[in-house]
Amino acid sequence: MIKKISALLLAGALAFSLTACGKEDSVTPPGGNAPAASSGAASSGSGELTGLTEAFAEGPVLLTTGGQSADYQMVGTLMKNLGMEYELNNVATSADLGDAKTLVVVVGGSSKGLGAAGIDADGELARVDELIKGAEDAGLSIIVMHTGGSARRGDLSDKFIAPIFEKADYAIVVKSGDEDGLMAGICTNAGIPADMIDAISDVATVLPKAFK
Repeated sequence: MIKKISALLLAGALAFSLTACGKEDSVTPPGGNAPAASSGAASSGSGELTGLTEAFAEGPVLLTTGGQSADYQMVGTLMKNLGMEYELNNVATSADLGDAKTLVVVVGGSSKGLGAAGIDADGELARVDELIKGAEDAGLSIIVMHTGGSARRGDLSDKFIAPIFEKADYAIVVKSGDEDGLMAGICTNAGIPADMIDAISDVATVLPKAFK
């Protein structure tokens, strides 16, 4: 009788565990979709991740998204509250750089946002790549952020991370979105200064230090 009860309890625990795993898979936890790439980025770095040590950027700023999530709009609100001069453009190309001296790209994928912008993920990547190349050619400073935390990780968002972060002069990352060390690894390997912050509101503390 005891063995039978134990077996039933064990079966119940196993079923609960499988159900929980299924829920995690459906939201794709940080690093869950590409553990090999994340592990490689974090483990192959030489040296340590360093934060920004001196100001290098100038206004005005062109602020855009890499993935069409609403995160860039929240960063825009923070910049507005700081009195920073910036232009917000979620579909910016090199033709929209104007007199900007710094490009800020907030990375985060959103299928809803992509649909509203009338663009797919590959088209968005091509847009941001063209924009960044234009910014580099024009001598702009490039700041890349990931501020959406763990909720803004998964197959879609991760598609944008490496190609954009590798182009940064400076990065700002909300810690909970980099539990697998993907972004820290990219920045360490490329020698990009990066500040890891606790919440998006902390952007208001670290971002102004990048500007002369």
